[in-house]
Amino acid sequence: MGLLTYFKSPDIDSGMTEWQSTPGAILLDVRTRSEYRSGHIPGSVNLPLQDIDSAENVISDKSTPIFVYCQSGARSASASNGLRRIGYSVVKNIGGLNRYSGNLER
Repeated sequence: MGLLTYFKSPDIDSGMTEWQSTPGAILLDVRTRSEYRSGHIPGSVNLPLQDIDSAENVISDKSTPIFVYCQSGARSASASNGLRRIGYSVVKNIGGLNRYSGNLER
């Protein structure tokens, strides 16, 4: 893996395609509730980063594929690590809305 590959941000549009083609997958928005209300990807579930340790209340099966996003990709990276730490096995950080080309729901 080259240095540029290491620092490359996740591609949210590719992540969305993967989420849509993964049966039973959850699209998780880890921004604050007010950020979520201001515009989110249709079909996503909101679980703010500060509440990530209570993910079991939202996603009970720890083998459920989870695709995580936020505004820029930083919180989704932290949330992805937190989810893995508490036992979720299929977690992918797909980056931030600031690079998303699709429509948002309000």
